[in-house]
Amino acid sequence: MPEPDGHLFDEFVITRRSALLRTAYLLTGHAEDAEDLVQTTLIKVVPKWGRIQDNPEPYVRKVLAREAITRWRTRRWRETLVEHLPDREVAGASLAWSLTVRDALLQLPPRQRAVVVLRFYDDLTERETAATLGIAIGTVKSQTSDALVRLRRMIPDLAASDDSSVASLRG
Repeated sequence: MPEPDGHLFDEFVITRRSALLRTAYLLTGHAEDAEDLVQTTLIKVVPKWGRIQDNPEPYVRKVLAREAITRWRTRRWRETLVEHLPDREVAGASLAWSLTVRDALLQLPPRQRAVVVLRFYDDLTERETAATLGIAIGTVKSQTSDALVRLRRMIPDLAASDDSSVASLRG
């Protein structure tokens, strides 16, 4: 096993932090929870760094996604989704679209949410998503299909999209 290189860890955190935060935010729906999730993930990764430092991204993403699902399952309370956001000016359609997508993602079960985020936001293949979540490729396919059906019901603008244009979820 190679000797852990703290410099490589620091470099990884600096270069990948914003991408990890984006994924964590999409998985949790809240900036503070995303920060906590990334921090917990990085703490869990440190002991394995010597083994994964040559290609840490898949392992870190796996820990992040699984930790998000575990947190959702073990949380004793659930957030109440509201019909409307509090009164405030929305800075353009892009922000409104992002909020709509975020709210819809939060209504998906945790595994479906993780599959959608990893497939369409992190651009992972079905195989990479399956490996990250520790599930079968067929499960990724069915969870993706079920999630897209639900998202299209919640966001009518997606109903007109075909599967190849689901990238419009990015906002």
